[in-house]
Amino acid sequence: MLKLIPLGGLGEIGLNMMAVEYRDTMFVIDVGLMFPEDYMLGVDFVIPDMSYLKQNVKKVAGIVLTHAHEDHIGALPYLLRDVRAPVFGTPFTLGLVQHKLEEFDLMGNTALHVIHPRETLKIGPFALEFIRVNHSVVDGVGIAIRTPYGTIIHTGDFKFSHTCIEGMATDVSKFARYGEEGVLALLSDSTNVESSGYTVSDCEIGESLSMICQRCPGRIIIALFASNIGRIQQIVDIATATGRKILFNGRSIEVSVHIARQLGYLRIPAGMEIDIDHLNSYPDDETIVVTTGSQGEPMSALARMAAGNHRQIKIKADDTVILSSKFIPGNEKAITNIINALFLCGANVIYEKIARIHVSGHAFQEELKMMMRLTRPKYFIPIHGEYRHLVMHARLAEKEGIAKENILLAQNGQVIAFGPQGGSLGEYVDTGRLLIDGKGIGDVGRSVLKERRMLSEEGMVVVNMAFDEDTGVIIYGPDVVSKGFVFETETGHLLDDAQCVILEIVEDVPPEVPNRAEIIRARVQTALRQYFFFTIGRRPVIMPFILEV
Repeated sequence: MLKLIPLGGLGEIGLNMMAVEYRDTMFVIDVGLMFPEDYMLGVDFVIPDMSYLKQNVKKVAGIVLTHAHEDHIGALPYLLRDVRAPVFGTPFTLGLVQHKLEEFDLMGNTALHVIHPRETLKIGPFALEFIRVNHSVVDGVGIAIRTPYGTIIHTGDFKFSHTCIEGMATDVSKFARYGEEGVLALLSDSTNVESSGYTVSDCEIGESLSMICQRCPGRIIIALFASNIGRIQQIVDIATATGRKILFNGRSIEVSVHIARQLGYLRIPAGMEIDIDHLNSYPDDETIVVTTGSQGEPMSALARMAAGNHRQIKIKADDTVILSSKFIPGNEKAITNIINALFLCGANVIYEKIARIHVSGHAFQEELKMMMRLTRPKYFIPIHGEYRHLVMHARLAEKEGIAKENILLAQNGQVIAFGPQGGSLGEYVDTGRLLIDGKGIGDVGRSVLKERRMLSEEGMVVVNMAFDEDTGVIIYGPDVVSKGFVFETETGHLLDDAQCVILEIVEDVPPEVPNRAEIIRARVQTALRQYFFFTIGRRPVIMPFILEV
C-alpha cells in the first residue's frame, strides 16, 4: 500500500508534517512547529512527535520543504538530530534553513540540495515535480508526486491572486496539465476556507502602503514578517519613490534581507540602505525603518521601541508605525498592548483593522475551488488547518462534485492508504505534540503545565522547619513564606495564624512516631490548603520542607 501519514497540521495551524511511504522508502514533506497556545505557560514553541520517523529511520530517504515559514521548517533541526536524511528545498527556503542549522551546529552532518520549480526529483519509487505557487514568502512550491498508484498533488501553502513579484505567480498551467493527465488525490491547504471570494492582490496592498507613506509627515516604522520579501520589496520601492532612506532592524529581518539580496529576490538601490548608527543623521521625513515585532513578540525590536527600551530608536510624536501583517490568533492581546504603548508614546499607529495593509498568503474559497477544477482529483484530502477548516474544505469539495466517499477527512497520525482498490483511511500511528521549553524537549507535559497554571493563578506558600533528630524539638521555624499568594505586610496575620496551625500538628505527632517528619509534612500540606481556602478562598501550592538534623 501507498501510505500518506500526517504527523502534524491536520487539526491545528502549524506543525505541518506529512510522511509519504511505499514499501521500504519514505520521504517527509515539511517539518513545522507551532507557537504555544495560551495554556502552555512558559513554553517556547511546539513540535510534532516524530516517533514514527525515528522508528522507521532506515526508510527515510529525504525531507522535502515547500517554503520557508516556521510552521513548515521550524522543527527541522529536531528531526535531523535523530534522522539523517538529505533536505530538498528552493534557494530561499534552504538559505533560511542553513542559517537555522548553523545555530544548532547541524550543518556539518546535513546535505542540502537546491531544487527549482518544474524540476523533477527521484526518491526511490517516487518522482516529485515542483510547481511554483504564490504565497506570502518567495520560493514557495507545491509538489506533484508520481506514485505506483497515480499522481498525488500537494499544494503547499498557496493562493492564485496576482502578485507584483516577478516569477512568483502560481503556475496554473502546470496544475492544469496534471489535471488533464489524471490526479489520484489532491492534498490542499485549508487555512482560509472560511473566507469567501478571492484574496486581494499584493499590488493593491502596495498601492495602499504607498498612499499612507506619502501622507506621513515624519519617520515611518513598518513591522512585518521577516520572510515576506515581496512586501519588503514594495517598501523599498516606496522609499525610492518618496526619497527616503531605509533601515532594516531586527535579527530575523536582517537575515532574510541578506539571503534575498544574495539570491536576487530583493533589489535595493545603491546608497539607499543605512546603518542604525546613522539613522539620526537624517531628517525624520527621509527615513523608513523596517522591523520585526508585528505579532507582539516581547523581545522584538518593535516591542522594545514601544517600551522605550530600544537603545537606538525612540518613538517620537510624528512617527507613523504600520503593522503590515495579520493578527495571528492567540497574539491579539500582545499586539494590542504594543499598539496602545505606541499611541502613548505619541505615534500614529496603522494596523489591519483600520487600513488595507496586509493580504493573506492562503487561498480563499474561490481559489480553493479553482485548484479542484484545475487538478480534477479522484480523491480529495484537506490539509493545513484546524479541524473545522478541514470539515468546511471537505464540504466545499463535495459541492464541487467530488464524491463524498472519495473525500478523506483524516486526523494527525491517521494513515491514508492507497492500493489497487482505491483510497481509504486506516489505522493510527503514534503522533502528538512535544513542548520545547529552553533546551528541554518533551519534558514539559500536562502535569507540569497544570502546576504552572496553579502557580500562576493561586501562588505558592513555602514552609521551612527543622527538628532535632534525637529529641524531636523544633530547632528552626516554622518559617512561612508566600510568593504570588498574599501581600505579607497587608495580611501578615494570615501567615502568623498558619504558623499556629503548623505548631498544633507538630504537637499532635509525638517524637517517637516512625517517619515523623514525613507524617508532619503531609498533614501540614493538607491543613494549610484547607485553612487558606476557608479564610481567604484561595488554593495556593503548599510546599513544606521539613528536615531532621
